[in-house]
Amino acid sequence: MCAQADDWRSAKSVYEFHARDIDGRDVSLEKYRGYVCIITNVLVDMYARYAERGLRILGFPCNQFGNQEPGDESQIKQFAASYGVKFDMFSKIEVNGNNAHPLWKWMKDQPKGRGILGNAIKWNFTKFLINKEGQVVKRYSPMDDPYVIEKDLPAFL
Repeated sequence: MCAQADDWRSAKSVYEFHARDIDGRDVSLEKYRGYVCIITNVLVDMYARYAERGLRILGFPCNQFGNQEPGDESQIKQFAASYGVKFDMFSKIEVNGNNAHPLWKWMKDQPKGRGILGNAIKWNFTKFLINKEGQVVKRYSPMDDPYVIEKDLPAFL
């Protein structure tokens, strides 16, 4: 089963989704089964510290917030490389509205993925912590320091 455009509500985990990576290749998120994942668009330092312990970070650039990601995939990839990004990067997507990527619609709809003031992503850097079973276990606001997540990681790694 591939939960995409119209059938995202029927998905049981993130493993049922596909997304284009930064190089344009279709990636099944099944490849992350058994790993703890953070789905966001930053966190270079955390990835360096926890990758060997089973953490995967999936970066999804989005330009819906103050024109922060105006470039094409090539420009975004180059920008990310300049900051030492080693985690998996995906193509630019929308996270809100009718054209939001099905994965993001699904994550926002999960009980632990709902925001305090509604499900919409308020700004870049919203983060979703995904357990090894592919379930959303926590949503972090854009204002949460990325290291706040570190206190939650040991329980899932």
